[in-house]
Amino acid sequence: MDDPIEVLITLAFTDELIKEISDVSPRIEVEKIVARKANEISDEVWKRVEVLYTNRVLPKPELAPRLRWIQFHWAGLDHALEDPILLREGISVTSMSGASASQMAEHAMMMLLALGHHLPDAFAHQKRADWPSGRWELFNPHELRGSTVGIIGYGSIGRQIARVLQTFGAMVLATKRDIRHPEDTGYTLEGLGDPDGDLVNRLYPPQALCSMLKECDFVVVTLPHTTATRGLLGAEELAAFKPGAYLVDISRGEIVDHNALIPLLREHKIAGAALDVYPVEPLPADSPLWKLPNVILTPHIAGFSPHYDSRAVELFAQNLHRYLEELPLYNRLDLTLEY
Repeated sequence: MDDPIEVLITLAFTDELIKEISDVSPRIEVEKIVARKANEISDEVWKRVEVLYTNRVLPKPELAPRLRWIQFHWAGLDHALEDPILLREGISVTSMSGASASQMAEHAMMMLLALGHHLPDAFAHQKRADWPSGRWELFNPHELRGSTVGIIGYGSIGRQIARVLQTFGAMVLATKRDIRHPEDTGYTLEGLGDPDGDLVNRLYPPQALCSMLKECDFVVVTLPHTTATRGLLGAEELAAFKPGAYLVDISRGEIVDHNALIPLLREHKIAGAALDVYPVEPLPADSPLWKLPNVILTPHIAGFSPHYDSRAVELFAQNLHRYLEELPLYNRLDLTLEY
């Protein structure tokens, strides 16, 4: 009989979710120890762990000699890239990319519609109990049908946004690091996303970002935070926006240069923005963004879902099957790309 595989879970999963993991194979032996720091787990446990499912709890390499695979609970791994255990030879590291695609696409769509239909203005009038005159001029909508939406980063979230946009009749443009391979090789929930890359009207390499931005009525940012993407939307790129375009950012806080964005919003060169992420979180109380009437601010919640843990375990279970069968794991970290 094959040796057992010791799996350590450091999150407070329900018994039902733990059972779903255990049921993958009789070889799987799951131990759940809810922890925030590695030293909350004994050396004896670390010695026998082969697979670690965690949020941020990582052992020193010498404490976990049998560790072969780390599955993180979130898609973004920038917080852990310099941890020594990730650099040890023979370690596989995987993210949860794809598990939050559905809810984040819904959030993006909500914001696209809210901006295009002037909901910030409507709420301001409601707060004042004011029935506005000139309603046609104030609330003449910028519909998605017939509009061009640019998605910066055509990963799992961007692909699900593209899928939903098809039903609205929008033209979809997107940037992708490797445009020669439009297909999605990562994890995708059945019925979601764009596995074959055929729901996007045109793909642009990152070097042609400004060319794409000039065509877009709406722009959605869905990139991971890496050295290459930090500050990607700076003054030059934001100035390339089509006059009257809208920005939705559900990526990471250091990708859009807010110092360059705020003047463009004040002058309405960019018509409005919906921001879920910020260079400093929580967003400081003295940030000018709080008072801009054409901006919607949410506190980094686009990925929230009551179903997240179950979707994450579904991905983990599929990866466990692949691990047992010695197949390539979904969402393996490439340290050179930082995601």
